[in-house]
Amino acid sequence: MPYDPAPPPVKPYIPATAQLPELTWRALIMGTVLGMVFGASSLYLVLKVGLTVSASIPVAVIAITLFGLAKKAGGRESTILENSITQTAGSAGESLAFGLGVTMPAIMILGFDLEISRVMLVGILGGLLGILMMIPMRRTMIVDQHRELKYPEGTACAEVLKAAATPSSREAAGEVRLEGSDEAKAARQRAFIIFGGFGLGLLYKVLSISLKLWKDTVNFVFGAPLKAGSAGAEISPELLGVGYIIGPRIAMTMAAGGVLSYLLLIPMIKFFGELLTVPVSPGTMLIKDMGPDDIRSAYVLYIGAGAVAAGGLISLVRSLPTIWNGLKGGLSGIGKKSTLDSSRGAAPLRTDQDIPLKWVLIGCLGIIAVITFAAPLHMNLLGALLILVFGFLFSTVSSRLTGEVGSSSNPISGMAVATLLFTCLIFLLMGWTGGRYYVTALSVGAIVCIAASNAGTTSQDLKTGFLVGATPRLQQYAILAGALASALVLGPILLKLNDAGTVYVPAAQVAPHVTVDAAKLTQTAQLQGPQADADHATYKVWQKTDTAGGPAGKYLVRDDGTLAYLVDPGINGQFHTRPDGSEVKKYDAPKAVLMSYIIKGILDQQLPWTLVVFGVMIAVVLEMAGVNALSFAVGVYLPLVSTLPIAIGGAIRWMVDRRNSTLPQYAGLDEEEMQAAGDRSSGTLLASGYIAGGALAGIIIAITAGVLTGFDNRMTKWAEAMNPFFAGVDADVLSLLPYAAICVLLYWVGREKAKR
Repeated sequence: MPYDPAPPPVKPYIPATAQLPELTWRALIMGTVLGMVFGASSLYLVLKVGLTVSASIPVAVIAITLFGLAKKAGGRESTILENSITQTAGSAGESLAFGLGVTMPAIMILGFDLEISRVMLVGILGGLLGILMMIPMRRTMIVDQHRELKYPEGTACAEVLKAAATPSSREAAGEVRLEGSDEAKAARQRAFIIFGGFGLGLLYKVLSISLKLWKDTVNFVFGAPLKAGSAGAEISPELLGVGYIIGPRIAMTMAAGGVLSYLLLIPMIKFFGELLTVPVSPGTMLIKDMGPDDIRSAYVLYIGAGAVAAGGLISLVRSLPTIWNGLKGGLSGIGKKSTLDSSRGAAPLRTDQDIPLKWVLIGCLGIIAVITFAAPLHMNLLGALLILVFGFLFSTVSSRLTGEVGSSSNPISGMAVATLLFTCLIFLLMGWTGGRYYVTALSVGAIVCIAASNAGTTSQDLKTGFLVGATPRLQQYAILAGALASALVLGPILLKLNDAGTVYVPAAQVAPHVTVDAAKLTQTAQLQGPQADADHATYKVWQKTDTAGGPAGKYLVRDDGTLAYLVDPGINGQFHTRPDGSEVKKYDAPKAVLMSYIIKGILDQQLPWTLVVFGVMIAVVLEMAGVNALSFAVGVYLPLVSTLPIAIGGAIRWMVDRRNSTLPQYAGLDEEEMQAAGDRSSGTLLASGYIAGGALAGIIIAITAGVLTGFDNRMTKWAEAMNPFFAGVDADVLSLLPYAAICVLLYWVGREKAKR
């Protein structure tokens, strides 16, 4: 029976018959560069707190602004379709960063080197695969189910693009408005806010981290009756912005998980274990000698990992009806012909042209072939087939869920957990256990996770294009180019962030009596970063997989077999201070740690399952009480210093929304409509600027840490001797003053004026 699609339920802003500049070189290059910038900031966030925020609206606003500046400098006026292409190409970086940050660090946590070739291959293959798998489902998900699947970020982005449309675009859309209209003024105001937030976030971070004008983390440790309890906050603009954007409900739920860990679990373990005379496994110290961070590392991390795993799987199970409907819809959309301009077989409408299905199939088969035979992935045919099956399954699911609940609530990490669980169980049944299969299993999960993440982002972009009247085929080319470019830069950034925080700990401190047969070791390495100035020797590399005589991990070994250094990585490392006393920034990478636990727990049965089950039961109890277990569980795993500033941002958003809801223009809006209005507000733009500026400053500081070691040490010594905001009994309280200033500014900008 021939396919006879119903006409689109809405009329696109730019008609299908209009011909405007769209996929231009300047639009593609600008979008690709912005995608790399926001991808870098998103990678920084996912390593710190395990989540990202959508980059679509900030990229769209920046594109509009930069094109406007180019016009004032004598360039050509941009069109709304060019702005859409820029936004589409720029959104790929954020989704790739999430997938890479959730999975790739687990390779290093499992004891393997984080090779640049492997990271880049996984990013490229996963990103391209997710986009290609989404293309055949576009008509079903975006067009036919327009009313059912809202795609909130995509819809909001379309409104931003339409509000800032240039005169030529308005003319093509049938509108005639003046350059100096209220919409044009509003567009300039939005641009000023987001760029101002970017500059302020960057400046704040430089003054705090580089110039040591105030502490970047405040912490308060309690005595009895909450012995070993503590509360603190990393007073940074990027985490404040994250809390504002995700809103009070999720932000407060995450902070509640941190409160459970630091003000209940840790003090409780200290209380019951203080009189014990032997260490309690998996800990290696007496509990009475442990501080809050020691107890968290030995026990609470496993509880949090169990809660995160259970929360992700529960979210996945709850989505099973949607998964089934999405699969049926996706399969039914494959092979549908394009909408025709007439019943006589004319060319397809411009707004209904996709990349031809044959090229999609060829691309998917090529990707699977590369996955199978690429040496850095350590993949086999079964792994490639699992990627194909799980990739299509979860790309379809991700697209559907993104349309219903938005990108921020899409349980991508839960899908990655499910993929890893099934993959590891299959490997276990086939007898494929041990370290050689760690990378294979993780590569399967990583590529599927990235593919699912990018499929959801592609769906949001195609929704934006559907509403503004873009050409889908050109959007698909743009996001493929953006994904490829972002994958090429995110790998080196990931490795550089890890290297900047790596500490070489003298082995005499951690494993003084361990020796190995150095003749059997083939790999060699030298110290990297600031510590390399004092030691230029070449050592053998030994991967210690057990905890006998010292912690497991990567060691540098002398020729006589004695251990020289424990290589404590920047991601999930335990030592925050170098031997010379200088501090380094570490990244908790909570979801990557979870992936490593799943692989090691199933393939090698090396998990303290009792603690993991405690975490599982926390998630189950929360779900029984009607609380989102996944958000709470992430808070249990993360340090409270990371979740508390997110809660502060959420609280400011609550106050702003509560005040704005009393304005006449919002009378009669329900909760969902108020949420959507808040997502498009000035406060959200400033928060996005905070995130981009603060995160990029953190990346730049990390990358230059090796070069500026002397400067950093001098500034630290000056601040400790002369600056009461950095050292002294009142430093924690005084450091809150500049933080309070950016909080007040965020509230003030978020407040709107009443419209009569």
